[in-house]
Amino acid sequence: MKQLSSVELVLLQIIAESKQTSGYEINKLIEQRGFREWAKIGTTSIYAGLQKLNEKRLIQSDTPTDKLGKGPLPVKFTITEIGKQVLRTEIIDCLSSTRERDNRFDLGIAALPLIQKEEAVEALKKRYEFLREASLNIREKYEVQGGEQLPLHVWALFFHPLNLIETELQFIAQLISKLEGGATR
Repeated sequence: MKQLSSVELVLLQIIAESKQTSGYEINKLIEQRGFREWAKIGTTSIYAGLQKLNEKRLIQSDTPTDKLGKGPLPVKFTITEIGKQVLRTEIIDCLSSTRERDNRFDLGIAALPLIQKEEAVEALKKRYEFLREASLNIREKYEVQGGEQLPLHVWALFFHPLNLIETELQFIAQLISKLEGGATR
């Protein structure tokens, strides 16, 4: 069950990685990693998300007392124990997501270092099995609807998701192999 928005998930992940960071530093890291491209994170949503995470007690804020330079003191954020638990659950949920193409899966991949390898492998295997089942269901519907006799546009509606799923299955198998220390590509 999704507890966090995609923005909150990215923010919590970055705070967990950084141990202690400011909104400004988070904004810079989001820009560097290209999260804006696929997670739709604007500067305003960063600060709104930080406020929501603070209200949910998943992070805590601290204003340092040692001022350097001009301007206001930056508020620094750290993840709480509850935040760590929620983040772990969200990452596993993202990695075992039930859709063929879901940005939250990408967020789960970005957060792989924050969970145990075994947890990641188990979640990815669940995703693999779900997608394999989805592929079988689509193929079965294709055959029931008429298979090769279907008009081109109907054929395309079946085979577009099938091709995406097959590519995703290959990727997940490679990722699991790498996590388990297998052959790399």
